[in-house]
Amino acid sequence: MSKTDNLISTLEAMLFTAGDPIEASKLSEVLDVDIDTIEMLLGHLGAMYDERESGLMLIRIDNKYQLCTREIYNEPVRKLMEIKKNTPLSNAAFEVLAIVAYNKTVTRSFIDQVRGVDCSGTISSLIQKGLIEEKGRLDLPGRPLIYGTTDRFLRCFSLNSLDDLPELPKTEEIEQITKDDTQTSLFDEKDVKNENEIKKENEISHIAEEE
Repeated sequence: MSKTDNLISTLEAMLFTAGDPIEASKLSEVLDVDIDTIEMLLGHLGAMYDERESGLMLIRIDNKYQLCTREIYNEPVRKLMEIKKNTPLSNAAFEVLAIVAYNKTVTRSFIDQVRGVDCSGTISSLIQKGLIEEKGRLDLPGRPLIYGTTDRFLRCFSLNSLDDLPELPKTEEIEQITKDDTQTSLFDEKDVKNENEIKKENEISHIAEEE
C-alpha cells in the first residue's frame, strides 16, 4: 500500500470513528500533514465512494467533513434504526443513562471514566432511542460535546423532572450492601464446603460397608 493510500484509509477510519463532523484542521493536526494535502486526500476519498456507488458518501459541512449513508438507502437504514430503537436496554445502557440523568449534563469522557470502558456505542444507542441528546459543547480545548436526558426519558420513567429521580444511596448504605453481599458469598461458600464434606463422608461409609 502506498503512503497516499495509507493516508486515505487512515482518514476513512478517523471519520468513521468520529461520527460527528470533524474539521480538516483537526485531521491535519493528528496526522501531522498539511491541511491542503488533507483536503486533497478527502476529495479522493469522496470520489472513491461515488465511483463505486458505495452506500457511504463523504459530505462537507462548514469546513467540516463527515461520513454518512447515501440518500437512496435511507429507507432500509431507517427501518434498521427503528429495530434498534425498540431493543430493550442493556445493563450498560441503564448505567450510562443513570450517569447522565443524575449529573444533568456530562461529557463522553466523564461517562467513560466513571464506567471504566469506552461508552461511545452505548451513548449512540441511547441517542437513537431518543433517551439522551446533545446539549451543546464545553468551552474547553477540543470543545467536547455534552449530553443530557430528553423529555422522552422523563415520559418513559414517569418523571416530571430530573428532580423526581430517587435519591442515590449514601456511602454508608453502599458499604453495608457490599458487606452483606460479601457475607452472603461467604455463607454460600461454606454451604458448598459442607455439602462436599457430607458427600465425601457418605462415599467413605459406602466403601467401608462394601469391604
